[in-house]
Amino acid sequence: MNQPLPALASLRAFEAAARHVSVKRAAEELNVTPGAVSLQVRELEASLGVQLFVREPRQLRLTPPGEDYFASLRTAFRLMREATVAVMAQAHLTVVTISCTPSFATQWLVPRLGRFEAEHADLDVRISASNRLTDFGRDGVDIAIRHGFGRYDGLTSERLVDDHLVPVCSPILAPTLKVAADLGHVALLHDEHRHDWRLWLEAAGAPGVDSSRGTVFTDCNGAIEAAKAGHGVALARRSLVERELVDGSLIAPFPAGLASDLAYHLVYPAAALDRPAIATIRAWLRTEADHQGEWNQR
Repeated sequence: MNQPLPALASLRAFEAAARHVSVKRAAEELNVTPGAVSLQVRELEASLGVQLFVREPRQLRLTPPGEDYFASLRTAFRLMREATVAVMAQAHLTVVTISCTPSFATQWLVPRLGRFEAEHADLDVRISASNRLTDFGRDGVDIAIRHGFGRYDGLTSERLVDDHLVPVCSPILAPTLKVAADLGHVALLHDEHRHDWRLWLEAAGAPGVDSSRGTVFTDCNGAIEAAKAGHGVALARRSLVERELVDGSLIAPFPAGLASDLAYHLVYPAAALDRPAIATIRAWLRTEADHQGEWNQR
């Protein structure tokens, strides 16, 4: 059973009086009379059955139990003040929730998000990373980024980032790959779309390379990290490895990507853009996509 707490007014009076070591200054802070502060402290002492102050002429001094109680209350009131400041600040933020796949969030969206936050401090962006389709009415999502053909019944869909598949590997492994047939001598790294390697090898004129070899990862993040570590060659969407290609941690030994009708699309209910915050995030996402090849210049 929870112990009932003393009246908050009494706790506030005691904490202020102990902090100032003065009933008068506590009264000024709380905008009440010194008599009211004294009464509230005495009521607190009565309810606790503990003397908290030694009252001397023109001097107020905490008793040992009073010192212990004040130390705990000071922390509690500080936490309440900080929580109040935080919740008031949060009340002035507009929250926008973006749904996208974990791979897109990690490789494309999150690295760019700092630029948006620097320009729009009044918007709080939440990322819901999931591979499942979004139910806008049920999931609390404002705008989604999905990989596919862009056909979503009852929703607006805009092509955002093209899907060009390109082999990538570490700088150490890259010199051994002169022609596509050389891929037959290294490990191929796969994500859940295992057939992509077969399609790429056929288009590159190397159908004799066994596309089924190599480690399979649950998503492209694992395949990309393994490629960076020198464990083989990953077939990645160029848009998701732009940073690594620019900073040199990954090399594209065969830079001509395999074009696809698939792409990443912005998907949202038509009425969503009536909210200025969603219109702002949509415009920013499109600007970032338009500057896809300028990562190192921004």
